[in-house]
Amino acid sequence: MKMINDITFLNPEFLWFLIMLLIVIGFDFSFKKLKNSNFKVSSLKFLNQPSFKSKVYPFLIILRYLAITFLIIALARPQILDVSVQTKKSRGIDIVMAVDVSSSMLAQDLKPNRLEALKSVAKEFINERVNDRIGLVVYAGESYTKTPVTSDKSIIVNSLNEIVFDGIIEDGTAIGMGLATSVNRLKESKAKSKVIILLTDGVNNSGFIDPNTSANLALSFGIKTYTIGLGSNGNALAPIGLNSDGSFKYGLTKVEIDEKLLKTIAETTGGLYFRATDNKKLKDIYDEINKLEKTEVKEFKYTNAEEVYRIFVLISISLILLEWILRTTIFKSFI
Repeated sequence: MKMINDITFLNPEFLWFLIMLLIVIGFDFSFKKLKNSNFKVSSLKFLNQPSFKSKVYPFLIILRYLAITFLIIALARPQILDVSVQTKKSRGIDIVMAVDVSSSMLAQDLKPNRLEALKSVAKEFINERVNDRIGLVVYAGESYTKTPVTSDKSIIVNSLNEIVFDGIIEDGTAIGMGLATSVNRLKESKAKSKVIILLTDGVNNSGFIDPNTSANLALSFGIKTYTIGLGSNGNALAPIGLNSDGSFKYGLTKVEIDEKLLKTIAETTGGLYFRATDNKKLKDIYDEINKLEKTEVKEFKYTNAEEVYRIFVLISISLILLEWILRTTIFKSFI
């Protein structure tokens, strides 16, 4: 990327001489005005009218002052700078978002429900991670990779939009399996930093992998895990069964989140635990993770300076020669 060319001076202190020159010019013209004697006559008919050369002669001093002006500018070393900027990005961060898709994610303590609230916030997070690769793992009673880590954000966002509770995978909350699947997606990664963001709204009640085992596995591969407990305090309106037409029957259920387990997972892997009790808090959490996990971007500037003082020296010399030639030829008879 190139920046607009700019003119600068290598030795700008010489430009102060321009102010001194203006003072000298002011004194010079004032002195000449006082030096000229004035007398009054009733008529100028007996005097010869001033010639063209006598009118032009005073302008010779202007040539001299112009020559000095250009010489001062040349001493200040004017340069045209051509600045090139190159951005070097590190290998970035590989992130896997592990999303709980159990039926309890349809609880309506977040609006319109927990799952939709998560999808809305997660999409903003994904779009802001322009230099990173992101993958998507979903889990309930079992887990699977929805999307492998990729730099194509549109694929991740489309996959996120497709997440719904459809009963295809067994209901439940297999935190250990969701975390293990996420580790499996990142263990071969060459990124400078590897991160899992694991979100759940329940307790580990399914799966055949212990969450602590998965946390130690993440630690062994250098994968940091941020855990998020999603759900308000107290009771929430959540699915408690099915109606005759197949739709969910809602009722108040107690919000149960194994915060101790989520804190342990985060501490084991060097991450942090967060609790999201409403939409705003959920957004704040993702904003905080976004700030904590920054991709390093280095900017290098290359400056090419083109010297232009020579043209000012040439102009100055040309003006001095012109004045000298005029004084020794056309205006030789003037004192």
